[in-house]
Amino acid sequence: MKTKIIKPTPSAYSYPLLIKRLLMSGVESAPDQEIVYADKLRYSYRDFFGRVCKLANLLTEAGVSAGDTVAVMDWDSHRYLECFFAIPMIGAVLHTVNVRLAPEQILYTINHAEDDFIIVHQDFIPILEGVAPRVETVKGYVTIEEQGAAGDYQLSADLFGSYEALMSDASSSYSFADFDEDSVATTFYTTGTTGNPKGVYFTHRQLVLHTLATMATLGGYEGCGCLRSEDVYMPITPMFHVHAWGVPYVATLLGAKQVYPGRYDPNALVDLIEREGVTFSHCVPTILQMLVSCDRASQVDWSRWTVLIGGGAFPRGLAEQALALGASILSAYGMSETCPILTTTRLSKDLREGPEEQRLNYCLKTGLAAPMVDLRVINSSGIEVARDNDEVGEIQVRAPWLTQGYLNDEARSEELWSGGWLHTGDVASVDDRGYIQIRDRIKDVIKSGGEWISSLQLESLISRHPQVREVAVVGVADKRWEERPHALVVADAGITAEQLAEHLKQFVDGGEIKDWALPRSFDFVQEIPKTSVGKMDKKLIRAKLVENS
Repeated sequence: MKTKIIKPTPSAYSYPLLIKRLLMSGVESAPDQEIVYADKLRYSYRDFFGRVCKLANLLTEAGVSAGDTVAVMDWDSHRYLECFFAIPMIGAVLHTVNVRLAPEQILYTINHAEDDFIIVHQDFIPILEGVAPRVETVKGYVTIEEQGAAGDYQLSADLFGSYEALMSDASSSYSFADFDEDSVATTFYTTGTTGNPKGVYFTHRQLVLHTLATMATLGGYEGCGCLRSEDVYMPITPMFHVHAWGVPYVATLLGAKQVYPGRYDPNALVDLIEREGVTFSHCVPTILQMLVSCDRASQVDWSRWTVLIGGGAFPRGLAEQALALGASILSAYGMSETCPILTTTRLSKDLREGPEEQRLNYCLKTGLAAPMVDLRVINSSGIEVARDNDEVGEIQVRAPWLTQGYLNDEARSEELWSGGWLHTGDVASVDDRGYIQIRDRIKDVIKSGGEWISSLQLESLISRHPQVREVAVVGVADKRWEERPHALVVADAGITAEQLAEHLKQFVDGGEIKDWALPRSFDFVQEIPKTSVGKMDKKLIRAKLVENS
């Protein structure tokens, strides 16, 4: 299409959308606002900016250059927030390592991302020591010790020292240069049903646009307003997981008070909510269940707290339990590949003023598309589904912040973006108001406590027992974890569930899988249901399990 283009004035400044703009907005508007780390530390935005400069100097002096990749392994902390800014602001790429992966998977992501440098909390150093001889590209490490004293670590590259000791010696002044807004800022890995974890990546431009759209979504709508400049924000979504859903960038831009809890403990989290006056958090249903069920839950006032739930279906009973305590609830939907926000609860005036039961129904739905998100639900014939809340199809999306592919994986990138739309793999319906409701997942991945478990990986490991002939693993409903893996096994006579559990322990010890991902229940059967083409019929398996439960 031919449009009118006016050549800019030669001296006009072309303003790049860089992460540093998010930081400076918060620092300039609220220099005295607080950032809190559990019960250990608090400092101002002014101090925060100085520490971001110190970290930039520390990394630069350690030899990190623009285009290098710096991995971070830490609990949710002020240090992680410093890394969210300092690393991409010097032109490097921040790799947020999923510390819940098995050691072999962590090793894969470090090597696949070609990490040059790792900042690692002392709690995760044993993981790195176990795989250190096979780390391929890392040139150096900085360790994080809560007490500040460096330990005696056996790592495969130079140990530059302790985070805080190095920070204390670094300059609190740094001139952050402008560069191309399409430069990659962050990368991390998402696991699915098959193969190794997949690397997604986002540019400065994408993260800035996602931040602006999320800020508009969470603060601009009457039916969703939950994060504005005077709110107190505490994430309860790990910072390695899609930048804690990108909300720390929003909170920093707004100059809001931020509280980072460190390692999650339900009672400690509730204490922080009460003590720091937290008004907004986000988490997966499992974490909310732990909060509302802990000892401290009945002892605090929840009336100022709003929680945004994503990462899995929001059970009605859990929602009612949170509401009974006085909390406000909202839902959201997104993926690692989408940065992540795609939809949120957004209640119109008539819903807000209508019956409580109707309001709850809409709070539990997947919600409406966020600004600048083109979302469609396509049936098996390639046509958008009717808005009848009945017909289902796959959610497909376009937005300016979606990952443009999987890192170094052309085949799966093309599959993700087939036809020019990002395919989510989630099946949903749409109602007459345009609200999305996820109904199922196309692939048979199991979601437990907000984390993915590969059924195919479990099948592969179980099948390695010499007495196992056939195995199928599916997710079954679990009150605490949403889903847990359950195995159907065809095996030689005499084998027991205890023997299979003992068999699987070797893979935990070998770093191939985490203990929490293993099935705790087994059914021994004569045959496993199959489709007409000989594939395992997991839909039928799940239906029979529900019927017999």
